[in-house]
Amino acid sequence: MSSSSARSPRSIVVVGGGIQGTSVAYHLSQSKSLPPNSKITLLEAKSPASAASGKGGGFMARSWGDGGPTQKLHHLAFDMYADLAPDLGCETYRKLPVLSVRPGYKGGAEKARKESTLRSIVPGWLDGNVGPISPLGFGDDTAQITPSEFVHKMLERAGDSVEVRLGACTGVETEQGSDRGARKIVGVKYAPRSDDGVEGAEETTIPADTVIVSAGPWSCAAEDWFQGAVELPMEGVKSTSIVWKKPEGAENVDATALFCGEDNRFGTHLEVYPRPDGTIYICGIGGSDYISKEDLKSGAFREVCEAKEARVAAASDSFREMSSTYSEKGELDRVQACMRPCPPDAMPYMGAVAGFEGAYINAGHNCWGIAWAPASGKAMSELVLEGESTSIDLRPFDPARFTPVNKRGGRGRKRRGTSVGEQW
Repeated sequence: MSSSSARSPRSIVVVGGGIQGTSVAYHLSQSKSLPPNSKITLLEAKSPASAASGKGGGFMARSWGDGGPTQKLHHLAFDMYADLAPDLGCETYRKLPVLSVRPGYKGGAEKARKESTLRSIVPGWLDGNVGPISPLGFGDDTAQITPSEFVHKMLERAGDSVEVRLGACTGVETEQGSDRGARKIVGVKYAPRSDDGVEGAEETTIPADTVIVSAGPWSCAAEDWFQGAVELPMEGVKSTSIVWKKPEGAENVDATALFCGEDNRFGTHLEVYPRPDGTIYICGIGGSDYISKEDLKSGAFREVCEAKEARVAAASDSFREMSSTYSEKGELDRVQACMRPCPPDAMPYMGAVAGFEGAYINAGHNCWGIAWAPASGKAMSELVLEGESTSIDLRPFDPARFTPVNKRGGRGRKRRGTSVGEQW
């Protein structure tokens, strides 16, 4: 009998069906370290990619995190996307150049088109009033993907090896662990979602030996599920974004992304991402709301997250100033809003929960959650199935880094934590 077949099957629940949680479930399902006959359940409150993963821009930059603890997340994920996206059959992945644009002035586009290094990457639709333009990337280490497509392609590839179950997680069930004072996971509790989209009244339990909480900003609810063993300070940043239709009569929309400076006339700092289908996604609209941890724990904006009409108007006006093409022929396709999860130090929570056998956190990836998803999924899969991550050093992302040492490990018992220095 092989060592693989001798290992006991695992019952793993990943909480959260966005791009991060789905990546964790996908990489678990594809790992050679997963024992035969194991069961992986993806528990999602609404539907896969229904929050930020269905409304985010999907921009990634390999070198933009260089010099910090997240550098390897940027590098590994960027390289993984280049292989995974075509392998999964994604049609929205591509590399593209990026320009820095100063709004509110004139002549910048015309001047840039005369410069040999910029001429080929200034998009034709950037034909309005803009100031100085400079390159941020020529497409060698910057790319994009529509995140919802990546989520659904991962689930398609995983097939029956990942069961998607709809319902809001309400807690975990535990019993005495192998160490004195420790608890071990034996189940994950949730309120099932009915066919009409309403959470069921009767709580249900999924038998499980492992739970990975990867529910974006709502992951902070795990503080209560793990009885104070870990503190997860989190703020949700709720922001509006808009998507423009492909202009009527246009054969294609030039693929250059823009990072725009502050436009004080409209209170915007637009990020502009043309997509392969000819639409243009725009965020950086300003006027974001900051949602408290307590509100997030109660599920704030999980079901409905609406755009701000005033910010839609401001962003539209700012973009029309930069593009005569869209000022004359542009039409909005949709407006939307979503939240990004922000810990105080802007770094993710990735690791085990002290004092709970089989409990893990993978959350708080801020604005890079989509860009880091493949690397996060791989790293967490290694940690869960092999005992440590060999692809990413997870020590800077210890979920307990904001938890007082005397509280780490559950129910107020004093446990020794691992110092991560003064990164925050």
